[in-house]
Amino acid sequence: MKIKKSLNKTLTLSDEEIDLHKSKLIRLDKKANIKQIKNKIVNQNLEEAIEYLPDNFVDLMFIDPPYNLNKKFNLVSFRSMDLEKYENWFESWFSKLVRILKDSASVYICGDWKSSNAILNVGMEYLTVRNRITWEREKGRGAQSNWKNCSEDIWYFTIGKNFTFNIEEVKLRRKVLAPYRDEKGTPKDWKSGIINYRDTSPSNLWTDISVPFWSMPENTNHPTQKPEKLLAKIILASSKKNDLVFDPFLGSGTTAVTAKKLERNFVGIEVDEYYCCAAEKRLQMAGVNQEIQGYNHGVFWQRNTLREQKKKK
Repeated sequence: MKIKKSLNKTLTLSDEEIDLHKSKLIRLDKKANIKQIKNKIVNQNLEEAIEYLPDNFVDLMFIDPPYNLNKKFNLVSFRSMDLEKYENWFESWFSKLVRILKDSASVYICGDWKSSNAILNVGMEYLTVRNRITWEREKGRGAQSNWKNCSEDIWYFTIGKNFTFNIEEVKLRRKVLAPYRDEKGTPKDWKSGIINYRDTSPSNLWTDISVPFWSMPENTNHPTQKPEKLLAKIILASSKKNDLVFDPFLGSGTTAVTAKKLERNFVGIEVDEYYCCAAEKRLQMAGVNQEIQGYNHGVFWQRNTLREQKKKK
């Protein structure tokens, strides 16, 4: 067994931990009610589990499906297909998930440049599209014969006109480089402190998020893990405390963990047992430590500015 270096905080599981955490997982074989699945991880194939989910119980749905790429997820592999087949595959299960949404629900769906159009086409058949978020992920080697792919899309949909959006919860605190004062010397649209800052309205271009890597405690060995900060933005914007957040491709558990840290309920479905156990371990850790990197005392900080503020104290 390869020994981790001291600074490598990537989550690992012993055989004993796997046995412990897999005992918490559930599998559905008949129609379930909300009480039976709330704050649970369903270790099951999505298309199988869908049939047993209750109606109209989800306030916020976050979907991070396999992109249209050849990718191995532990024991499960996904194979690239032509765009029409990918769109048909996506619709085959997405159309069945619509019934579990409340009338006030919001839906966020991740994709890359190859899968984004298919996601939009299917999503618009069933939901109202509100926006497309583009977020920068600084990870991976540079391409040799193409532009490096360092951004992804998140399509934002709602069921109808009645939905939650808490703009004050997701403002971004930016460092002010050229602070302006009025004639009386009063700061104009900014606040002074250890660093001068301004709280700005969030846009659909997110450049303040770090992809999990080996020195971050939230990091796992899942190949497409989303950052907790990314989920925090979505959960805080589009849900309220005690709402239920649903993720049909839970992976190593970021959605569930972030929901728990932000006092929301969750339900997650994941086919791979090891990733389910990793998610359960992270949920256990979240009961002790609610910290979300880049989100501090109710504020999202522009990348690296929180570190700068701490250094100047």
